[in-house]
Amino acid sequence: MSSLKSRLARIPDGAGVLFFVQLFSTLGFAVLYSTLVLYATKHLHFSTKDATAVMGVFGAFNYGLHLFGGYLGGRFLSNRTLFVGGMALQVVGCGCISGGTVGLLYWGLALFLTGSGLNVTCLNMMLTQRFKPDDVRREGAFLWNYAGMNVGFFIGFTAAGHYQLTENYSGLFIFATVGNIMAIVLASIYWKTLADRDTPLAEVDARAFRRRFTAGLFILAGLVPIVWFLLQHPHGTETLVKAISAVVALSLAWLAFKHRDARERNNMWAYLILTLGSLVFWALYQMAPSGLQLFAVNNVDRKVWGVEIAPQWISNINTVVIVVGGPLVAALFTRLRARGLRIDVPRQFSASLLLMGLGFLALPVGIAMADGRGMVAFRWLFASYVLQSIGELLISPVGYAMIGKLAPRQYQGVMMGAWMLVTGVASLFAGDFSGMVPEPSEGSAGATNPVYSTLFAELGAGSLAVGVLLVLLTPLLRKLITDKETPKPDGSLAPDGGAA
Repeated sequence: MSSLKSRLARIPDGAGVLFFVQLFSTLGFAVLYSTLVLYATKHLHFSTKDATAVMGVFGAFNYGLHLFGGYLGGRFLSNRTLFVGGMALQVVGCGCISGGTVGLLYWGLALFLTGSGLNVTCLNMMLTQRFKPDDVRREGAFLWNYAGMNVGFFIGFTAAGHYQLTENYSGLFIFATVGNIMAIVLASIYWKTLADRDTPLAEVDARAFRRRFTAGLFILAGLVPIVWFLLQHPHGTETLVKAISAVVALSLAWLAFKHRDARERNNMWAYLILTLGSLVFWALYQMAPSGLQLFAVNNVDRKVWGVEIAPQWISNINTVVIVVGGPLVAALFTRLRARGLRIDVPRQFSASLLLMGLGFLALPVGIAMADGRGMVAFRWLFASYVLQSIGELLISPVGYAMIGKLAPRQYQGVMMGAWMLVTGVASLFAGDFSGMVPEPSEGSAGATNPVYSTLFAELGAGSLAVGVLLVLLTPLLRKLITDKETPKPDGSLAPDGGAA
């Protein structure tokens, strides 16, 4: 008992409560993420193409606004204020969506996305501020918060599946508000504990604070109608976001081309190559709540041992693999590295794409072995999700660490923002791919299976091809990725060949 008390005493103030705040704040997003396409098609009678397009824009805004939230938090509004404000918008948003009309859906999504897009970064900032720069406990705290997020996803997916079986959508969206409200309550109880530390806003006088606070509220309120408008024009919004992303990519390539330091320039080129590979991975990965979910609903026999598996419960395969597999993969890598095997960023990225490709290629095999009704055995979908989730373990944890290693100091902000933008753009491509799946009204499972089989085979083969390309580029990437400069025999500096 004394040992437990001593361990608890070493946890910085606020770090413990942020674990539970993370857990509860995830519930609402988990519900919407796993249910939006089904709700739009089954209740609001959207076409598959329109529903998946909205889902693509949903992901783009959720991830794209993270960077904007990181700028507002601590400059215009304190991180705790922006977080609570964002959660309040999510509560109102879920309430609107529960109204059950198309008009309320768009307003509800605009409110929810503005809140969720801005407050995720605030939560991470509140946690990192609990620790000094050299505090070795920070990594453990973020691992615990990541676990809290996955617990929240598990609860949210499970509840969403329960309500889905009866299509009680209004009850589901009301349930989603519970987590949001609990996160607000916890943050309010520990308001003083969660105060910002060493932010630009904390250094201004009272007059400047009020001016920034007012501006922050106006920005927060002004984003809602902008997001509302863009959600109603998903195809135009998709084109706009893709164009912006192309400009960002070309700008980064130009910066790399013009950068004078040879070692840093090489690192930037490696970053750009790996980022393009990650775009392929995340575009297929984010088909889970759209195209893959529609396939599961209409073409997969979801009865296992006599129990019907709700579509949202399938997402818990990913959650369990991440929670259980994370420590196992870390231990495996430690053992393999101790034996001299080189496991680095290029190898992990290429392996993740190969696994993603195999995961998608498993589905056409299952379709070929479908029963007389054309229904695919659940085990094939299960295997696909497991392979995709193992791929996520290889690419996701190293992504942000890669940026800290490869980005020159003056470009770290823009390269971090570009990495976050990739996830949003990938969501748009996932919407495009999911829009190719057949409408349920086009026929029985047997009639639509050929379309699914062709789509999954082409996507799987594409991922495998990019994975193989990265394998072939691994020697070049290892040459580009260097840690430091070492002296040449003549006393000048040359890049060291150590790979990330």
